[in-house]
Amino acid sequence: MARIAGIDLPKNKRGVIGLTYIYGIGRSTSKKILNNNGIDENVKVQDWNDDQLSAIRNSVNEVKTEGQLRSEIQLNIKRLMDIGCYRGIRHRSGLPLRGQHTKNNSRTRKGKRKTVANKKKVTK
Repeated sequence: MARIAGIDLPKNKRGVIGLTYIYGIGRSTSKKILNNNGIDENVKVQDWNDDQLSAIRNSVNEVKTEGQLRSEIQLNIKRLMDIGCYRGIRHRSGLPLRGQHTKNNSRTRKGKRKTVANKKKVTK
């Protein structure tokens, strides 16, 4: 089993797809990594030999992935919240930040519906 950057890659997947299981590596980055090391994209992960695996490990170490990338993203969000810009305020209040409408949609960001009861009318 191939273990790169603390992630067990699925052995029955093609190499280009297997590398995308690492946080921070997408299809284009995985293609670049494999091409730079002279490995065919269609070769499955289980068919990589030790030399290829070590070459891929070295290439992946040059890219910011997993914990490093997650912490950098969290620091960027925290910075936005600290300076009080529009995006930071939207992060703080848990609303969508890229201009989406919030009247009917955005349930993913806002969470489960909170029902507000109507005021009772005074009867005479």
